[in-house]
Amino acid sequence: MKPARIKTAAAAALFAVGMGLVSASDSQAKGTGCGGASWYALTSKTASGERMNAARLTAAHRSLKFGTRVQVTNKRNGKSVVVRINDRGPFIRGRVLDLSKAAASQIGMIRSGTASICYQVINS
Repeated sequence: MKPARIKTAAAAALFAVGMGLVSASDSQAKGTGCGGASWYALTSKTASGERMNAARLTAAHRSLKFGTRVQVTNKRNGKSVVVRINDRGPFIRGRVLDLSKAAASQIGMIRSGTASICYQVINS
């Protein structure tokens, strides 16, 4: 069986992080990362000042600039979604993103509530 070819730089970065070929600090500097994700559907204001809308494809990250677009991939099923960072969090050890309910639904993590994911910054 032939090994799969990695076709984009983003896919290569996600592969390297997922396989442990680069450290977490290296990946953070390049806008990639892996870890846990959870989802939330509050109606309060986000850290960016906008009202949380569970139907939009948004997410919370501890340090990425508001408005940054990030591709998030569920490691269990390979499903991906592009979200916009509009909030701060998550504040639980091991988690790197909090997704809106709509984003979580697109990558198949509503029922479980959490998932192991990798992410790649698309633009900032």
